[in-house]
Amino acid sequence: MEKSNDGLRVVLFPLPIQGCINPMIQLAKILRSRGFSITVIHTRFNAPKASSHPLFTFLEIPDGLSETEKRTDDKTFLFTLLNQRCEAPFHDCLAKLLVSSDSETQRISCLIHDSGWTFTPSVTKSLKLPRLVLSTYTVSFFLNHFALPKLRHEASQDSEQDDLVQEFPPLRENDLVRLLKEKREYLEPYLNMMLEATKSSSGIIFMSCEELNQDSLPKAREDFKVPIYAIEPSFSNFPASSSSLFTQDETCIPWLDKQEDKSVIYVSFGSLATMTGPELIEIACGLRNSGQQFLLVVRVGLVKGTEWNEVIPEELKATLNEKGKIVKWAPQQEVLKHRAIGGFLTHNGWNSVVESVCEGVPMVCLPFIWDQFLNARLVSGVWRVGLHLEHRIERNEIESSIRSLFFGNEGEAIRERMRLLQEKVGRSVKENGSASRALESLIDHISSF
Repeated sequence: MEKSNDGLRVVLFPLPIQGCINPMIQLAKILRSRGFSITVIHTRFNAPKASSHPLFTFLEIPDGLSETEKRTDDKTFLFTLLNQRCEAPFHDCLAKLLVSSDSETQRISCLIHDSGWTFTPSVTKSLKLPRLVLSTYTVSFFLNHFALPKLRHEASQDSEQDDLVQEFPPLRENDLVRLLKEKREYLEPYLNMMLEATKSSSGIIFMSCEELNQDSLPKAREDFKVPIYAIEPSFSNFPASSSSLFTQDETCIPWLDKQEDKSVIYVSFGSLATMTGPELIEIACGLRNSGQQFLLVVRVGLVKGTEWNEVIPEELKATLNEKGKIVKWAPQQEVLKHRAIGGFLTHNGWNSVVESVCEGVPMVCLPFIWDQFLNARLVSGVWRVGLHLEHRIERNEIESSIRSLFFGNEGEAIRERMRLLQEKVGRSVKENGSASRALESLIDHISSF
């Protein structure tokens, strides 16, 4: 297999946010291990660190974003701007790459781009290059989220109902209101372009597996009518730490080494979520009151308008330091693998959810934005391998959830279900497992262009 791919080059184009860069670079590592040469085209904004990947070729294109635009909270607006301003630079970069490629030794097989890039169909059609889409969402969210503009028009903005959203299970009405609360005037045209770009592609790659998407994969194949490859958790042998946009605090690993097995709650809310100072204090107090050892990630920018964690009073910090450790960023996959980790208080980004399942770590769910609301419902209501805080950032709720997860019958049942799900998903990457078969089919597909 590797020999047959010698001389084939794959061009990858990640969307410039952490949760999209990590899976794309991990996919690049997988393809490189199977004999493909790799070129990554990326924006100047949030550029991946090329020196961490000496076996890849990196090509930077201008994105035209101002400093103010880079800091916007409306990610749909940001992605719309990126698509408008990157089309011409990307076309020129890819065209030059195709011209300079030696047909004997470096034939470019295809482009693989994040689903958030919507201008790519016209570019690749003009250059006669096959194109595949990488989705960093779970299949069910990607399949149904194109209906969100319609659902927004129908939803009551005051709804706190726990009723199921029939068109978008297992979302609840109160999840939908939170998901759509931001002003999203760009959402409908952006999603329409994304849908068309996906349907006209040569295939979709999902960083997921059949075991986590048994109901939605058949429907996705029917709706999109292109080959679909659910290859995760094949990434587990290719850590994401080397593609982190943040400097990781490696001191948390020796600190974990000193803790007892399954005694630590790991707390991290990803690269995009923001909260208020009082909310961070509630979380900190909940951790302290639980009596459980904890590793808390407070990302720079997590609390807007602050340098770091100065909103936490010094007296509270002193008591926190007795039971836990606070860092700016952590090597998450390494942390979740550690024997000392017994639970994960998480924002439920899809990468974090899959990493947690792969390591058998039960979760406390506190989603903030976008697909995180659906992921949290999968974790807590469908797979039942975690507890849901139901959007309440209150110290008593956090304390109670942590205690329930670590002690008592409910926590024991959750840990057992997580153990079984971990085994089920783990089998998918073994020979003849669903993710393993999907990866082999993807390799064959890319090699056939």
